[in-house]
Amino acid sequence: MPACKSVIAPLVLGALVAAAPALAQDSVEAFYRGKTITMMIGSNPGGGYDAYGRLFGRHISKYIPGRPLIVPSNMAGAGGNTVANYVYLVAPRDGTVITASSPGSLLDPLLAEKNTFKHDPLKFNYLGSANGEVFSCYAHESSGVKTFQDAFTKELIVGVSGGTTQDMPRALVNVLGVKFRLIAGYPGTREIALAIDKGEVQGMCGQGIANMSWQKPDWFEPGSPIRVLAQESIKGDPELNRKGVPKTLDFAKTDEQRQILEIVYAQGVFTRPFFVAPDVPKERVEALRKAFVQVMADPEFLAEADKQKLQITPMTGQELEDMVRKIYATPPDIIAKVRKAIEAQ
Repeated sequence: MPACKSVIAPLVLGALVAAAPALAQDSVEAFYRGKTITMMIGSNPGGGYDAYGRLFGRHISKYIPGRPLIVPSNMAGAGGNTVANYVYLVAPRDGTVITASSPGSLLDPLLAEKNTFKHDPLKFNYLGSANGEVFSCYAHESSGVKTFQDAFTKELIVGVSGGTTQDMPRALVNVLGVKFRLIAGYPGTREIALAIDKGEVQGMCGQGIANMSWQKPDWFEPGSPIRVLAQESIKGDPELNRKGVPKTLDFAKTDEQRQILEIVYAQGVFTRPFFVAPDVPKERVEALRKAFVQVMADPEFLAEADKQKLQITPMTGQELEDMVRKIYATPPDIIAKVRKAIEAQ
């Protein structure tokens, strides 16, 4: 009999291990069946974050066990930090809320000189990022600033809505010394673009070239009064590189200046992050991560993205989590210099 036990025990254990994924799948399906998932979008309707959030929401349900209903809801403010705070502090921690926020909302708690943010990005459960962006600076020709070099001697009035539209131009002012005058208070990039068209402000920085091509295609047509001054990016966009649009990093005078800007620009790698609250059961997080990967390869999703001119260059949830952790592990002395670079003067 002892010999029989030694054979049967591993067989039983093996059967239990094999059954575990199926049981977890059944549990997730039972939970989500008949449920509604709220897609919390950290921007106003009509902008790039809204477009990606709604597009993702229209396709993810078919890949989540139980096929829950997905309902979008917008919560703009503080460059995506308002919705991040809400999801961290208030929203249910059961996987019924997915957040589509800004990359700035994941870095601001680390980089802000006075941390008034209530969320801890190291505790979110990341599903992935839909794309990376090459951020750029734009100027209306009426400003008289025709090249990025001009911005060192001529003032450019720049609209700001928070997040990257705030951090990136501030870094250019504080690190490189360009003459930007920042005008805050705009709800989002859509409103800044409208203000540029109306002559309220003269330019904008910290906004992706792909997003602006989608949001304001007329800016990129022949004869447009809008100029792309420079790329706020480590590698740059192949097409802009070909056209000779400079990278702001090329204007750094020291290795330290370059290092500071590279950290600020790191968020361009995960421009459209999706995440859920801390403490969501592991099996639901894994199901949502798997669904994210499946959506990013879905032909219908990709066709709709292409039709809307939304670029898809996905990063998995694990890759996004690893990158956030790597950035938060940056030595404190370097982080202190980055904080100084993006604070108001």
